[in-house]
Amino acid sequence: MSSSAVEAEAPDLVCQLDNVQGMVDALSAVRWKRHQDAVVELSEHGVVLIVEDTGCLQAKVYLQRELFVRYEYHAEGRPRFGVSLGLFVDCLNSFSAPGRSSMIEIQYPGPDMQLLIKSVDSLDACIYAEIRTRIPDTISWDYNFEPAGSTPLTFTVKSAALKEAIDDLEWPGSSIQINLQPDPPCITFKGEGHGDLQIDFTYYVNTDLVIAFHCDCQVSYRYKYKFLRATTSNLPSSVIKDNRGSKLTIGRGGMLKVQHLVSVARSATSHPHIDSAEHQQPSRIAYIEFFVKSEVDE
Repeated sequence: MSSSAVEAEAPDLVCQLDNVQGMVDALSAVRWKRHQDAVVELSEHGVVLIVEDTGCLQAKVYLQRELFVRYEYHAEGRPRFGVSLGLFVDCLNSFSAPGRSSMIEIQYPGPDMQLLIKSVDSLDACIYAEIRTRIPDTISWDYNFEPAGSTPLTFTVKSAALKEAIDDLEWPGSSIQINLQPDPPCITFKGEGHGDLQIDFTYYVNTDLVIAFHCDCQVSYRYKYKFLRATTSNLPSSVIKDNRGSKLTIGRGGMLKVQHLVSVARSATSHPHIDSAEHQQPSRIAYIEFFVKSEVDE
C-alpha cells in the first residue's frame, strides 16, 4: 500500500495526555447545567471546546497542543464535531484514579465517527471507551469581543474571592450590576432582589484580593445572575487551592469576558522529579474563557 493511501486513512487527530484529572477540571469549569451539548474544534494548534446558552453566554476551553505528550494532527482545515459535555466529562473521569496521573490516548474519528479514548499506561488492563458524536449546529452567537476604548476596562481578582462574592449575591431571578470607577479605583458587585447587597473590591486596599486594575472612566452594566454565576460555579478545587487569579474584562456594549487558568501539569506526588515551577508554565495551563452579554435597559 502506498504511503499516500496510509495517510488518507489516518484519523484527524491522535493525541496522548498524561493528566486526565487536569482535563476533567478544565472541562468541568464550563459545565453549568446537567444536560449540555458542546462543539469540539480540532486544529494543528490544539483542541477548543465550546458551549453556549440561549445566545447570552458562551464558554471556551483552550487545550493547546503543548498540553499533550503526543499530538498527531492529519486533517486539513479545522474539523468540528458535537458531543454531550456531561458524557465526555463522566467518561474521562472513569480514566482518572485518585492520587495517580493516568495516561490516555484520544482519537478522532473512529470507524463510525466516534470519539475514541483508551488508557495506555497499564500493562495489566486497558480501559476503552467510544463516545458517539454528531454533526454540530453552527454556533449561533458570534461573540466578537471588542475593547470598549483605547484603555482596557479590566481587573484581576483572586478566583476564590470572585466565586464567593458571586455566590453571596444570589437573588432569585435577579440581575447583578458591575460598576467600575477609576478614582478611587474600585469594583462594585451589586445584587437587587428583596433587598440590596453590595460587595466592593477596592484596589490598593485589598491587594491580596485585587491583583490588577485598569480603568479610565466609570462604567456600569447589569448581567443576569444565572449567567454570571455560571462563570464561577464549577471552578475546580485546584484553582481555589492554588489561589489563582481570574481576569474580567468589559468590552464594547458591556460584553463581559471572564478568564480562568487551570493547571494540567502532572502532580508532583505522582511524578516527584517535576519541579513545582513547571505547574506555572504556560504550556501546562488550560485557558478558560466565558463571554456574557449585558442586559439591555428597556
